[in-house]
Amino acid sequence: MTDLEFLTQAEHLLSAVEQSCDRINDETEADVDNQRSGGMITLSFANRSQIILNLQKPLHEVWMAAKSGGYHYKWVEGCWQDTKGQGEFFANLSRNASEQAGLPLVFSA
Repeated sequence: MTDLEFLTQAEHLLSAVEQSCDRINDETEADVDNQRSGGMITLSFANRSQIILNLQKPLHEVWMAAKSGGYHYKWVEGCWQDTKGQGEFFANLSRNASEQAGLPLVFSA
């Protein structure tokens, strides 16, 4: 993967997270605040817990820091997969966000 390909796919991912937050806030009782600064998004929940998403450009990875731990994702066969075989990015973000919000939340591409 070239740097440009990574940046293109990573931008799609970050935009999808932002759009998912807007949809979640419109359709549910959740209050998920999202703040973006360059290649980083901070999701803040009503209980003041956070999930931080950050691009690691030199490694061509997206990192997620949640209460449950830290995760690294690479673009593999058309989706962002955990580098340790722990699943797909949006499924894991949905699980972590649901746990932290105390409500079922679904993030999608």
